[in-house]
Amino acid sequence: MIYVHVPFCRSFCTYCGFYSEICSRKEAQQVQSRIFGDYADAVCEEIGERRAEIAATAPFAPDTLYIGGGTPSVLPVEVLERIVRALGPATYAEFTLEVNPDDVAAGGAQYAAALRTLGVNRVSMGVQSFDDGILRWMNRRHDAAGAREAFRLLHAAGFDNISIDLIFGLSQLSDGLWSQTVAEALALHPEHISAYQLSVEEDSALAEMVKDGRYAEASEEQCRGQYDTLCRMLADAGYVHYEISNWALPGREAVHNSAYWRRVPYVGLGPAAHSFSLPAPGVRSWNSAELARRDASGRLLRWRSGSETLSQREAAEETIMLALRTAAGISLPLLRRLSPSAPVDELLASGSLRLIPSSGEPRVRIPEDHFFVSDDIIARLFPAG
Repeated sequence: MIYVHVPFCRSFCTYCGFYSEICSRKEAQQVQSRIFGDYADAVCEEIGERRAEIAATAPFAPDTLYIGGGTPSVLPVEVLERIVRALGPATYAEFTLEVNPDDVAAGGAQYAAALRTLGVNRVSMGVQSFDDGILRWMNRRHDAAGAREAFRLLHAAGFDNISIDLIFGLSQLSDGLWSQTVAEALALHPEHISAYQLSVEEDSALAEMVKDGRYAEASEEQCRGQYDTLCRMLADAGYVHYEISNWALPGREAVHNSAYWRRVPYVGLGPAAHSFSLPAPGVRSWNSAELARRDASGRLLRWRSGSETLSQREAAEETIMLALRTAAGISLPLLRRLSPSAPVDELLASGSLRLIPSSGEPRVRIPEDHFFVSDDIIARLFPAG
């Protein structure tokens, strides 16, 4: 199970706090080629050094590759191909690539076909909204028509597993406009939909806007109402709500992301990527958020790495938090081992936790109508410090 982080974007979205570097189309082709080439050289070098670690995850993890960012679709296909080839021959059960609609629409049918040839069999597309005013406020590069055209191109190229991202909880997003946005997403009939409440991330443009009084956050009531609308409309359309922020047509749940929520080992490659390895309680490692560069002699200097071994308490908290984000929930005996009995019993009695049918040991989950306040519920289950 492999994640590759691509740290490049053409522009920064208003709300984004993820590590990325601007790589504008206005830059000279020679400059872009050098930056992308150094990045690919460094990732391929890292793959070679961590090949044994990658192999060690195989017995525990699904055979998946996820290339995210940033905006992976800003990379030329031949750069992506270098990285995929360096990983070695593989037919991934799921190979996901994150894309921006503008890149797909600009590349046309040829670009979509090239992704298929590369082996990509699942595309995650950051649509975010179907309202052009909202998209401009977000500083997105595409408009609504471009998003629809990108989806059409991918579908025409043979992609039958497309996920689209949406964002709700903007103070200027009316309930009517949100319902229209969800309806437009459903009209495309994607196999998967991810939807996230707008949050104010440190180091984002939005954080500065809030600080300066140029943006007022949406009320909890407005956010809750839009989340409830989303849940209702997607359920009516036949989508399975399998994780707090994720819905899929039956059988189209994300294999890679679902493994994260089960604390399956994975290897993260590239700047700012994280990894997780066993044995229990687990080791979390990470790469520094910096581009590869060359010194005066031309020697490639790569991002640095660090790691920490989780404590038993940290592992318990992570296990509870990740499992209870999902509709599959967590084994009740395991939850009782990881959390004091009193809050478990109180939450079961109040309906904030609910027993779910299971052929084996009993399991509990947060019911869908409590998902919106899941953070509060999960916090009560963490072992006392």
